[in-house]
Amino acid sequence: MPRSRIVILTGAGISAESGVATFRDPDGVWAKFNLEDVATPEGFARDPAKVQDFYNMRRRQMDSVEPNLAHAALARLEREIRGDILLVTQNIDDLHERAGSRNLIHMHGELGRVLCQDCGGSSPWAGDIAVHSGCPACGAKGRLRPDVVWFGEMPYRMEEIGEALTRCDLFVAIGTSGNVYPAAGFVEEARAAGALTIELNLKCAGWGSRFDDQMEGPATQVVPAFVERILSATS
Repeated sequence: MPRSRIVILTGAGISAESGVATFRDPDGVWAKFNLEDVATPEGFARDPAKVQDFYNMRRRQMDSVEPNLAHAALARLEREIRGDILLVTQNIDDLHERAGSRNLIHMHGELGRVLCQDCGGSSPWAGDIAVHSGCPACGAKGRLRPDVVWFGEMPYRMEEIGEALTRCDLFVAIGTSGNVYPAAGFVEEARAAGALTIELNLKCAGWGSRFDDQMEGPATQVVPAFVERILSATS
């Protein structure tokens, strides 16, 4: 399966085995928190302290998790593949970076960054954000929010992602439910460009019929196996 231009989309399923909670499973994040309260601009306007506490909790949780074999396999693919690879993640954790991935787009933002509502600057941030924290870029107090994309907001770098999808000859979706747009539409964009499309998921269901091929099982098993298959075919 030699492929020279690859786009990989990852979702919460790739980080689940590291201990990062998924969102839409019965015991996931949205079963415990009201998304309208903590993941919308309106929720932040109503109660910024509640939203900051939610993301502070999630940021602290990242200190107790590590990249798993699936993250490591994708970093290996980037290092060893003969061709271009773009990794697009819906996840706001930093496990891909910590595993070694570099050509990476966080389309939904990052837990480790803050966004200033005054100057629009995005800055790295470690630790908790308080309601009255100052912006590292402009110094404005009380104007910071997590640099994550909330419901009703446009994901980041969509033009760049769209261009990559129109040029790719292999599109792979890993650990994502296909329920959230625009990411759920990436497979159709890739198919329209003539790309081979493959889904890797714990359970391939729902949007699976839109793919040419599927591999089902835990990410820490199917992703390394898939990467080995790709590298063997291109060596």
